[in-house]
Amino acid sequence: MEILQQLFNALPGSVSQGLIWGIMAIGVYITYRVLDIADLTVDGSFATGGAVAVILILNGCNLWLAMILAFVAGLIAGAVTGLLHTLMGIPPILAGILTQLSLYSINLKIMGKANQSINVNQTDLLISLRWVKELALHNPLITVGIVTAVLIAVLYWFFGTEMGCALRATGANLNMSRAQGINTNLNKVLGIMLSNGLVAFSGAFLSQFQGFADVKMGQGAIVIGLAAVIIGEAIFGKIFKNFALKLLSVALGSIIYYIVVQAVITLGLDANLLKLLSAVIVAVFLAIPYWKRQYKEKHMIKARGGKENA
Repeated sequence: MEILQQLFNALPGSVSQGLIWGIMAIGVYITYRVLDIADLTVDGSFATGGAVAVILILNGCNLWLAMILAFVAGLIAGAVTGLLHTLMGIPPILAGILTQLSLYSINLKIMGKANQSINVNQTDLLISLRWVKELALHNPLITVGIVTAVLIAVLYWFFGTEMGCALRATGANLNMSRAQGINTNLNKVLGIMLSNGLVAFSGAFLSQFQGFADVKMGQGAIVIGLAAVIIGEAIFGKIFKNFALKLLSVALGSIIYYIVVQAVITLGLDANLLKLLSAVIVAVFLAIPYWKRQYKEKHMIKARGGKENA
C-alpha cells in the first residue's frame, strides 16, 4: 500500500513531464514516421530550446515570446541538418549527428556555462514542478495540455494543406513525389525544421518545469521520443486512424512511458539504470510488430500444411 501511495503522489508530476516530452515526441514523429528520416538533431535542439528560453526569461523577456524564440532556434537547428543533407548529400543520420555536436558548443555559448538555473520564486514562469498539484491555470497539466491540444489542431490543419500533403507524400514515396513535380529536398528541410522547432519548444517548457537548463538535458531525447511513438502506436494504433488522433497517441505514449518509469523507480530501481530501462522499453515495443508478423506467418504455414494433409 505504501508503494501505491508513493506512486499516486508522484503521478501528477509524471503525467506533466510526460506531456512536456509528448510535444518533443510529436516532433520526432514528424521525421520518423511522416518523413521516414532518422534525425538525431533532437538531442541538441532540445537543450537549445531550454537554453534560449531560460536566458531570455532571466533577461526580462516576455514568457510567450521566449517560447516562440526557442521554437525559432529549433527551426534554425533543423534547417542546418536539412541543408547538410540536401545540399551537401550527407546522410540524414550523419547530418543530425553533426548538428547535434555543433549545438553542444552553441548551447554552452548561449548559457555561458553548462547549467543555468531559474528560480520560480524570483522569476515569472509559465509552469513549474511546484505548481503540479495546484488547481490553477499555471498547473503544468493544464497549461501544457492546452498547448498540446492547440499544437495538434494546428498540425492537423497544416498537414491537410497542399504544402503539408506534399510533405507527407515526400515521406511516403520519394520517387513518385518527384515525378509529380514536388520539390522533395525543400520538403525534407521543412519537415526537419518543423520537427526540431517542436523539440526546442518542448525543451523550453521542461527547463521551466524543472527550474534549470542544462547543456546535457537533451541527452537520450531521441530514445524517449521513439519510445513515445512506438508505445502510442502499439497501444492506440488500431483505434486511432485519424492523423490528429495519431499525434495524440504519441503524446499519450509519452505519458505512459513516464508513468512506467515512475512505477519502476518507486519499486526501487537504481536511478542510474534509467537510460538502460529506456533502451529496453524501446527495443521491446519495436520488436512487438515483428513478433506479431512472425506469429501470424507461423500460424498461416501450419494452417496451409493442415489443409494440404487433409
